[in-house]
Amino acid sequence: VASGLCGTLRAAELVMFEHAGCPWCQMWHREIGPIYPKTDEGKQAPLRRVTLAPAMKLDFVLREPVVATPTFVLVENGKEVGRLT
Repeated sequence: VASGLCGTLRAAELVMFEHAGCPWCQMWHREIGPIYPKTDEGKQAPLRRVTLAPAMKLDFVLREPVVATPTFVLVENGKEVGRLT
């Protein structure tokens, strides 16, 4: 978290929406999860895992609801700036 003249800014993060039993989520964690934090992308946008649930409360704004897992949402300054489903 950084603050400046424009108020508080939050660094980018990659939010992974997942649910228990999702085979694609499990594969990502097995094959990509261990190396992601070591990449330039992982250093610029650390991963946060979120379990997808109805009426969930988030501390950032989505452009549209997440309906499938895994969905990766790039969040910067409290707002979605990109998405990969």
